[in-house]
Amino acid sequence: MTVCDLSKGKCKPCEGGVPPLTEAEVKASLSQLSGWEVVNGEIAKTYSFKNYYETMAFVNAAAWVSHREDHHPDIEVGYNKCRVRYITHAIGGLSENDFICAAKIDALFDI
Repeated sequence: MTVCDLSKGKCKPCEGGVPPLTEAEVKASLSQLSGWEVVNGEIAKTYSFKNYYETMAFVNAAAWVSHREDHHPDIEVGYNKCRVRYITHAIGGLSENDFICAAKIDALFDI
């Protein structure tokens, strides 16, 4: 999938029993995203903003995307920054859903 394909993808329900992506699959998927990194088995990115209002607007938009995809990140919020982290807890690792949501979150800046 290309990053464009990722942002147009749809998360699939994951109840476990599916293996996490391999290291090669994670590397290939990560190469399609900008600014995301693997940290402690999760993918993460920190976004910077001019002020608290912009930060909170982003957080609310990210929450909307997450709700629509039924795949929820951990979000850490500061005055002018926000760190987003994805992992598929049901499988104890990364899945395609994590990368789809990361691409959709990035696409919010194209709106």
